[in-house]
Amino acid sequence: MALDLKQSLKLAQQLVMTPQLQQAIKLLQLSRLELAELINQQMIENPVLEEERVEEAVPDQEPAETHQAEAEAKENGERSDEQSYDDLNWENFLDKFVTSDAGIQNESDDGGDRVEPETRMAKNVSLCEHLLWQLRLSDFSREEEEMAECLIGNLDENGYLKMPLDHIAQEFKTTEAEIEKVLKKVQGFDPAGVAARALQECLLLQLQQWRVQNPLAEKIVSHYFKELEKKDFRTIVRKEKTTLELVKEAAKVISDLEPKPGRPFGEERVQYITPDISVYRTGDGDSYSIILNEDGLPKLRINSYYLNLLRSDSPGATKEYIREKLQGAMWLIRSIYQRQRTIYRVMESIIRFQKNFFDKGVTQLKPLVLREVARDIQMHESTVSRVTTNKWVHTPHGIFGMKFFFNSKINSTEGEALASESVKERIRQVMCQESSGKPFSDRELVSILRKEYGIEIARRTVAKYRENMGLLCSGKRKKD
Repeated sequence: MALDLKQSLKLAQQLVMTPQLQQAIKLLQLSRLELAELINQQMIENPVLEEERVEEAVPDQEPAETHQAEAEAKENGERSDEQSYDDLNWENFLDKFVTSDAGIQNESDDGGDRVEPETRMAKNVSLCEHLLWQLRLSDFSREEEEMAECLIGNLDENGYLKMPLDHIAQEFKTTEAEIEKVLKKVQGFDPAGVAARALQECLLLQLQQWRVQNPLAEKIVSHYFKELEKKDFRTIVRKEKTTLELVKEAAKVISDLEPKPGRPFGEERVQYITPDISVYRTGDGDSYSIILNEDGLPKLRINSYYLNLLRSDSPGATKEYIREKLQGAMWLIRSIYQRQRTIYRVMESIIRFQKNFFDKGVTQLKPLVLREVARDIQMHESTVSRVTTNKWVHTPHGIFGMKFFFNSKINSTEGEALASESVKERIRQVMCQESSGKPFSDRELVSILRKEYGIEIARRTVAKYRENMGLLCSGKRKKD
C-alpha cells in the first residue's frame, strides 16, 4: 500500500485570544482595589508608563480652560462619560504627552518618609497563638505537648474541635483515653469553652470553669438541651418539679454564655466598601446620573522621555524595546478606558430595568437576568457577568453589589413577577411586626404574603429565604 503526501487549502475562521485581548477581559472582572494593584505593578514593569501628577489648583484662580470647557458643554448639551470615551482620539493620544523637557520628575518632592497608619496598628493574636502560649506555660510532658498541639491545630475559627479523637489516637499510636486526658487539660485553657466538640459541651465547660452558682442551669444544659432549644420551659418545670421563674432565670444565665469561644480572636475584620459607581438622583427627581469612582486609581500617561528617545537617533535595539513597551502601555490605557465605558453602559441598562428600585426601594426590585442587559447594550452575556463581578454601587437606598440587581422571579396573584430579593424584604418586614411571644411560623408567613402582598410562594421557599437572611425559626424566635 503506497502512502501519498498531499497539500490542501482550507479557509476557516477561529477566535485567537491574544495576550492583549486576555488582558482586556481580565480587567473587566477586577475589583477597584485589584485594578489599582495591577496598574501599580504595570508601572513598575513598564518604564514607558508613569502616573500623571495633577497639580493642586488655587481656589481663587480658576484656569481659563475650565470656563471654556463649561461653555462648550452648555452649547453641546450634557455629555455622558460613555461619549467621552468614544470620542477619544487614540491616534493623537501621544501628542498631548510630548513636552520640551525630559519628563523626569524629582521624587524628593514627596515630602520625606511617612509613617503609614497600618504600621501603627497592633497585630491581632489568633486563637491558635493564644492557646499555644498557654500550652508553653503549662505542665505537659513532651508526648502530651505534641498531642495538645495537634488538638489546637484542629480547632475551627469558633474554637470547636471537629476532628474525631480516634483519628488523632491513630496518628499518635495511642489510646483514645490518652487523647481524652490531654483534651481535658486543653479545655481548661482560656477562653472558657474552647476545644469543645459540640455546643452542649461548650456551655457545660463555661458553667464549670466560671463556677456559676446555679445548679439548675447546669442540669438544664446536661439533660434538657433539646427542650431549651425549643424554649419548652413547661416540660422542664414538670420534670424537675420547680417553678417557671427559676427555669427562666436559669435560661437567662445560659443565654449569657458565649456559644463561640473563638469569636474574640477571629481574623475577620470590618470590610469597608468603596463603591465603584455612584448613582445620584438629578434635580428633576425623575432621572439619575452615573459617576464612576476613579479616586485612588493612578492616572496613566506615557513618559515623554522615552518618546523623545524613540524619535531621536537611538540604536535600533533601543527603539525596538521602546516600541514594544509603548505598545503594551497604550493597550493597557485603552483597556482601562474600555473597562470604564463598559461599566457605565451596564449601569445605565440596570437603571432602565430597575428604575422602580431606585425610586422606591428594595421592595420594588424586579426580576432580571444577565441576558436581558446583554441584549440591551448589545454585548455578550459573559461580558456583563465579568463587569458585574466584584463591583459595588452607591444608590439612594444604600450600597449594593452589581449582582444584587439580578434576581430570580416569584409569581404573584396579580400575574406580575417579583424579584427574590423583594420577597425577602417583604418577609423581613412581616417578621418585624410579629409578637415576640407568638412569632409567625413559616406557614403563617406564606398566608400573610399571599393575602397582604399577593405573593404566591411555597413554605419551603419561605424557610430557605429565612435561613439565607440568618433568621431563626418561630420556635427559636419566641420570647416569653
